[in-house]
Amino acid sequence: MSGRTRARVCPERTCVGCRERSTKAGLLRVVMIEGHCVPDPRGTLPGRGAYVHATPACVELAVRRRAFRRAFRLTGGRESPDTATLESHVRDAPRSAP
Repeated sequence: MSGRTRARVCPERTCVGCRERSTKAGLLRVVMIEGHCVPDPRGTLPGRGAYVHATPACVELAVRRRAFRRAFRLTGGRESPDTATLESHVRDAPRSAP
């Protein structure tokens, strides 16, 4: 071996709910579209993205902590972004076996 081979580096992101670091593939990307938090499983929607584990507990924690307001840099009123679409997506997503 010449020592020139490198291991591939997996990008890491932080879950806005539980604040744990995980691989980008292990988290669900969320974008803001017209005041609604929309899941972006393919990662192709335009705009600033926030990452969260695809579990109801992490989504609930992120909403309670107002993490989406900070992640999307929302200013102004005290209303929170609508997360109904995100919550239904996470709730209805098929679970993988551990």
